[in-house]
Order: sequence, then C-alpha cells, then structure tokens
Amino acid sequence: MGLVTEGWSQYKSIIDSLENRYLNPNLSVSEQMSVLEGLAVKHPDPDKSIFYSDKLLLLAKSQNSKEDIITALQAKGYALTIKGDLSLAIEVFMQGIALSKEINDTELLGGLYISIAAVYSVMENKNNTILYYKKAIDVLKNIDDKGYYAAAIENLGDEYNLNLAQPDSALYYFEESGKIWRALEDKRGLAFNIGNKGLAYAQLKRTEEAEVNINKAIHLLEELGEYYAISVFFMYMSDIYLERGDNTQALSYTSNSLNIAKKYGLKDQIADAYLKLSELHENNGNIKRSFDNYKNYIVYRDSVKNIGAVREIAKIRHESDLAQKQKELDLAREKEQNKGNIAIAIGVALFLIVILAIGLYRRTIFISKTKKIIEKERNRSDKLLLNILPEQTAQELKDSGSVKAMKFDSVSVLFTDFKGFTNYAEELSPELLVKSLGFYFSEFDNIIDKYGLEKIKTIGDAYMCAGGLPYPSKNHAKQTIRAAMEMNDFVNKVREDVSKDYANFDIRVGINSGPVVAGVVGTKKIAYDIWGDTVNVASRMESMSDIGRINIGELTYQLIKDDFECEYRGEFDVKNRGKMKMYFVNADLKKG
Repeated sequence: MGLVTEGWSQYKSIIDSLENRYLNPNLSVSEQMSVLEGLAVKHPDPDKSIFYSDKLLLLAKSQNSKEDIITALQAKGYALTIKGDLSLAIEVFMQGIALSKEINDTELLGGLYISIAAVYSVMENKNNTILYYKKAIDVLKNIDDKGYYAAAIENLGDEYNLNLAQPDSALYYFEESGKIWRALEDKRGLAFNIGNKGLAYAQLKRTEEAEVNINKAIHLLEELGEYYAISVFFMYMSDIYLERGDNTQALSYTSNSLNIAKKYGLKDQIADAYLKLSELHENNGNIKRSFDNYKNYIVYRDSVKNIGAVREIAKIRHESDLAQKQKELDLAREKEQNKGNIAIAIGVALFLIVILAIGLYRRTIFISKTKKIIEKERNRSDKLLLNILPEQTAQELKDSGSVKAMKFDSVSVLFTDFKGFTNYAEELSPELLVKSLGFYFSEFDNIIDKYGLEKIKTIGDAYMCAGGLPYPSKNHAKQTIRAAMEMNDFVNKVREDVSKDYANFDIRVGINSGPVVAGVVGTKKIAYDIWGDTVNVASRMESMSDIGRINIGELTYQLIKDDFECEYRGEFDVKNRGKMKMYFVNADLKKG
C-alpha cells in the first residue's frame, strides 16, 4: 500500500499554496487571518501547525477578534495533543473554553469540550473524559451544524470501545454518528466512523469485519491526508494479523505505521511502532533487530512525556539492562561464528533475566561457552533479578517460571515526589538533572534498605516503596514513617550544603496503610508491583502533602500515634473516597 497517494499530493498542494500566499506582503489583515487559520487547522505537521497557530493568535489578539483567538487555541491544542504535550494542550483548550463562554458561542464551546475530552482520554482519566464528552453532546445537540454533534457521539463511542472495553455499546454510538456523517456527506467523519467500527469488531474478535472496515478507512484517510489516524489504524491492522499468527503481515503494517509517524513527527506513534517491531522481531527469533527497535522505543517513549532530560535518565537507569541484553547478543553471535569448529562444546540452557523499562524479558538462550563463564553470567542474572524482585518472589519465579499473587492484609505504602519537577526539567541541564535524581534516589534506596522496606518503582521524579512485604511485619508503619523522616532530613541537608553540585529539590511525602495485592504479571515482560485502594490513597496523600511534610491517613495514624507526634489537619476530599482525615507527622517520640 503506497504511503503517498494522489489525494495527499492534492492536499499538499493546498498547504503549499497557502504558505506561498502567506508570504505575500500585500495581504489585508482579514486575508492574513484567513490564510493562517487554514494553515493552523489543516497542516499535517504538528510543529508547523503550532507555528501558524501562534501567528494567528498574535494577529487575532491585535484585532481583538475573540472567535479567531479561539480558533487559534483550538488548532494549537490539537497539535500539542498529537505531539504528546498533554498538560499544555489542556491549558490551551481551557483558555478557549473560558473565552467561548465569555462570548456565548455554543458551537466553539462544544468543539473545545470534545477536544479536552480527547486529551483526558489519552491521559486515561476516564471520569473527565466521559464528563466532557457528555457536556459536548448536551451543548451541541440543538445547533444547526451537526458536525460537532456527530464528533462528540463518535468520540464517546470510541471511549466506550477502547478505554472502557464495551465494544457493543461503542457500536451503538458509532451507528448513531454514522447516520449523521452520511447525511452531512462528511468524508472525513465517515472515514473515522468506518475505522472505529473496525476497531470495535476487532475487540469483539470479528476479525474479518474488522479488516474490511479498517482497510476501507485507511484508503479514505489517505485521500484526506489524515496521517495520524492512518498510523493508528495501521497498528490495529498489525494486531489483527498478529492475532491470526501472520507475523509477516503484522510486520508490514507496523513498518507502514512507523514510516508515516516518522515523516510527520508523531512521537507517540513512533514509540508504539518501535515497541511493536521489537516484539515482532523477537517472535521471528531476530534478537538483534528486536534489541535495536527496543532502544529506539525507549528514546521516543520518554520524549512523549515532554521532559527532555528523562531520556538521559532512562539511558542511565537502563544502562546495565541494555548491557546485559548486549551480552546476550554477543554470546549468541559467538556461538554462530564458532559452531563449525568447536571441539568441546557444552549446550546449556541459561536464564538471562534482562531488566527493561516495561518489565522483564525472559528467554532461554543456548550458549557455547565454558562452565566458568556460564556460571559467572548466571550469578550476574541472579543479582539483576534480585535488584527488581523480592528474594522469595525471585526464587519462586526461577523455580516455577511464574509467581502467585499474594494478598497482604496490612502494609504501609510510601510515595515521594519533587514539587515543580517539570520546571526543573525545563531549566536545568540534562546532565545536572540526571546527576541530581540519581544522587537522591540512590540515597533513598539506602534508607529503605536500612528500615527493611521494599522498593516498588520510580516513575519520573516519583519514588514508591512499601513496608510489610514481602515479609509481614507488625511495625511496618513505624519503619515506613522513620524512613520518610530520614528521606526528608536528607533532602534538607543537601539544600544546606552549598558545596554539593546537585539541584535543590522540594520533597513531598505521603503514606497510607492497609491491604494490598502483590505479584508479578505477564510472561515475556514481567514486573513486580502492588495494587489496591491502599496504593491509590497513598498516592493521594502524597499529592495533598506540603513541601517538607509527611502526610498520612487515619489508618496509618492509628498504627503509629503512640510513637510519633502528629498534627491533625482536618478532613479533605479524596477522589473516589469522599472525605478522609489527614495528619502531618512532626516528630519521633521514641528517638533518643
């Protein structure tokens, strides 16, 4: 299937014509705004769309044209969403919503509700997604132009299909929106509608209907130059063929998706495509290509988060992971080169446990090496495994190849983060930022080891650990509090020591106690984690804490109140939990 079609050539000529016209110095202000609007809204390159949106925004503000200001904000927010800069996209859309309400423009308001719902969907905020789509439908149902109304219904169906896993409900909404698109003779809306039906059929395992619909949608979208959508649909076609066991066709569709995403700078789709290629090449036994694609995935995955330095953080954190993977490749390559002349060869099955960003790859590799080197590599693998799994969990995995989930009736979960980290990421050099994070987190690791806590994971600038697992402990809450206090003290000492060449972060800590489920999920890509309401509330405790303070909930307070001086804060609304009592921990009463 050709990636550049006659439809795209015609579309590109329109963009080129608008760009050439914009260079005309004799254009009136109204003509300039018309051209800029066309470029901002229609340009397939998100960077160019942002560039022209900003130009339109400046010009519209100079003319106090609020409708054009909203149009510029809408176009810019959409482009930012495509690029993966979701927080800024929400901020831009919210500006448009406020202005739309100010001028009482129902159509623009409804369109912005749709846009912000779509961003919340990407962020997996299901409540806000449904809320804003329903707001859009309510606002738009009585306007004359039914295009926005159909879009709201279409996107709500998409949410039910892909994020709520209710494809039957999704098809109901797609049928309703499809009627409107056909009545409007809207080719773009109809193309998305047909593709979305295909995705719903795929969810229902009706693969033939799915393939027909998605391929039809791709052809229509090529004519319209909607390459982001094409890239997404290509990935779903890859999934369909992978489900059928046709790895070759799955590779072809994924490669097509990657080519389009790279051409137009669609970073989230580039990351998805590289990850899928890594998996597909692994299925084919091509370990080197799988590894190369996975390295590319790491780079683009981190760039989507819009924190440039995170890429360097990932590089450092996974340096040993990639080195171990490289060792696997080197050994396999040496085996291939020597298999014709090895006199005394030993074929040994060795589990090389390779830590990767999304979990663990585990595979059996036959290696032609001496027993001494094999034993050395086995010891390294065991050591790496113990770095990410509790000892008993690691042993269970090695013995049986799987791990049973366990429920712990009482543990304490601790979250920390550095307030304003995004600003630091934008202002500090990547080298200093990475160096500083590594410095703080390494000391946090030492502290939790001292108090017998289990590190769960780090996510960006957030650090998560727990007390009371994998071995139950009666004093888990007290030990977790003491670890938190020591973390807090360490951060404060770094701030006071001007001789140290590290960033001065502001730490917040939240702790909650209660039951959790712990275990390892996946087969090829495995990761140790904990789940449950206790974890969710602990995260809320951290986000509702103050700089330099340790915020705890009622359950934790009851476990530690006789040993620590605490300050009652009052009751606060916690999402999905209602009002909860919170306390700041001020001092350890048992400290000598």
